[in-house]
Amino acid sequence: MVQQKETNEKESAEAWRTYLKSLENYLDQEEKAIDRAFQLNSTCTDELCETTEEVIDELTKAIFSVSEPRWITPEDAKRIKTLKRRAQDLYAKYKNAANR
Repeated sequence: MVQQKETNEKESAEAWRTYLKSLENYLDQEEKAIDRAFQLNSTCTDELCETTEEVIDELTKAIFSVSEPRWITPEDAKRIKTLKRRAQDLYAKYKNAANR
């Protein structure tokens, strides 16, 4: 019984970390996409701004809804905080570029 619990917690931790990694990768991709889009276009068209903001909103919701299970390591907690900060920074970067 104890071994089963440890196995379940280990599998949950691996799945949770994979999810975090996916969010980090998605955030990286969106940041690059925003950089490219605003380098090519000096102004933010209605369609570009609306789509970009929707994507950032959905990504931010996903990141801020990540729970911190009791079994996470200090490194995992730091990853969550970093992800949240990066999501906020990405939104600020987008707003700055959109207001040019």
